[in-house]
Amino acid sequence: MATATSLSLHGHGLGLPSPTAKTPARRLLSVTVRAMAPPNPSKGEAAAAESSPRRQVLVAGAAVAAAALVSRPAPAAFAAADGKFMPVIDRKAGYSFVYPFGWQEVSVQGQDKVYKDVIELLESVSINMIPTTKEDIRDLGPPDQVAEALVRKVLSPPTQKTKLIEAKETDIDGRAYYTFEFTAQAPNFTRHALGTITIANGMLQASFTRWRRAQARGDGTK
Repeated sequence: MATATSLSLHGHGLGLPSPTAKTPARRLLSVTVRAMAPPNPSKGEAAAAESSPRRQVLVAGAAVAAAALVSRPAPAAFAAADGKFMPVIDRKAGYSFVYPFGWQEVSVQGQDKVYKDVIELLESVSINMIPTTKEDIRDLGPPDQVAEALVRKVLSPPTQKTKLIEAKETDIDGRAYYTFEFTAQAPNFTRHALGTITIANGMLQASFTRWRRAQARGDGTK
C-alpha cells in the first residue's frame, strides 16, 4: 500500500493525501462548497436554509459555470426542485451542496462525503474537510499559486502531465473562494476538471466532481 504524503502550501500543512502511481487520483471534476454558519438554527431557519439556493453548493454543468462560481443561484434551485439534483446539508460540518439525482453515497477513507454515479462509476462528487489554523483562503497565497500546487501535488499523480487553465478568486456572501480549472493527461484519458476551495469554521473545505454529461452541453466541464 502506498504511503500518503501531505501537501504544504507556504509552510502550512493541509493534510491532503498525494496520489501515487499505486493509488491514482480519482477522475474528479468540480463542485463548489458553500460555507455555512455554525449550527444551532431554529426550525424555521433550518427550513429556510434548505430551500435557499444561496445555501447550496452547485454541482456540475451549467450550475457550476453560472451559479456556483459566483452570482446566479437560481439554476440550482430550479434543478433541485424539478428532481434533477438532490440537496445535502451538513450543519455540523458547515457546508451544503447538491448532486445529480440517482447518484449514491459511498464511503471513501479520507473523504467527508462522496457520491457516485451508479452507471459511470468514475463520475463522482467529493467533499474534503481539513483542519487549519488559517481563517481565510487568501492566507495560503494567490489563486494561481495555490491551485497549481493542488493540481500537481494532490489532485494528479506525478506520471500525469497537468495544465492549470484558470484560477480566480470569488467572493460569495463576504467569503473568499478559489475556483480553478485544469487538465491532467494520462496515457489513456485526459481529465478536464474544476475545483473550489475555501476556509470556514476552522476547516479548509475542498470539493471536486466529475460529470461527463456536462461536456455535451458545451459548458467547459468534461
